[in-house]
Amino acid sequence: MAALAFVETDEGNVKKSSLEAVSYAHAVAGDVTAIVFGTVENPDTIGAAGASKVLHVQDEKLTTPNIMAYSSAIAEAMNQEGSDLLVLAKSSLGDPVSARVAIKVDAALASNVSELPDTSGGYTVKKSIYTGKAFAVTSLEGSKKIISIKKNAIAIKEDGGSADVVAFSPATNDADFTVTTTKTEKAEGDILLPEADLVVSGGRGLKGPENWGMIEDLAKTLGAATGCSKPVSDMDWRPHHEHVGQTGIKVSPSLYIAVGISGAIQHLAGVNSSKYILVINKDSEAPFFKAADYGVVGDAFDVVPKLTEAIKKAQG
Repeated sequence: MAALAFVETDEGNVKKSSLEAVSYAHAVAGDVTAIVFGTVENPDTIGAAGASKVLHVQDEKLTTPNIMAYSSAIAEAMNQEGSDLLVLAKSSLGDPVSARVAIKVDAALASNVSELPDTSGGYTVKKSIYTGKAFAVTSLEGSKKIISIKKNAIAIKEDGGSADVVAFSPATNDADFTVTTTKTEKAEGDILLPEADLVVSGGRGLKGPENWGMIEDLAKTLGAATGCSKPVSDMDWRPHHEHVGQTGIKVSPSLYIAVGISGAIQHLAGVNSSKYILVINKDSEAPFFKAADYGVVGDAFDVVPKLTEAIKKAQG
């Protein structure tokens, strides 16, 4: 089986979730070609993650993500490389692209996949459904398959070889450019929530916006992004782009630290893809502790500063 992995970038930097997609494809197929669009600052990471070849698209018309044009280019790449498997990260770009490619190449599609496929009796994948509250086992039929993986579905391979970077110039057609992006606005912040590997969030237990300094200090010490619960953003303690939850940003970091957040189901729906969850709350009966991998029962105003100082000391 030959696999193609779609690699997304952010300001030229390969996204962690896309490196996971490359490593997933390598674990499934062994032979992996990656396709990436525009400027790439760290192409070596793609080879290290498991790709043996990288198709680099440098057409100026494709520098800005375009769902229709990207779908056509990826479908063309699959046909050119003889790929019967496409792996990509589940994202705001990956979701519409994967659906369109599936139609173009007549492939079976599974989204939000959380584990490697089971081929012992066919070809089945386990996928997360109902905002992570349940799983479904889906059978993929046909010769071609597309798997969109959730974040943290697999560890990133770091010992692969150097990939051969090859220029790729896909055919373009006017129909793919009937809709164009005229402006892109990004949320502000040193580290943005959707791609953050570490997140520190605060809730109403912090009692007011004037106390957020200790959250920011802990986040800065860890190199983490900051988030908050919905009530906090509703009260304008924090900007709305930091709201984590079912109706806000859904995150999948390696570590999510929740400070003074009770753990309502709407908040859990936005963080249950985290690899590990640490909860700090003085209420030992807070629902969040049931979903936590680690918990500290204590006053955040006492625990968080001590935790920050301990981390700084450990960092030297």
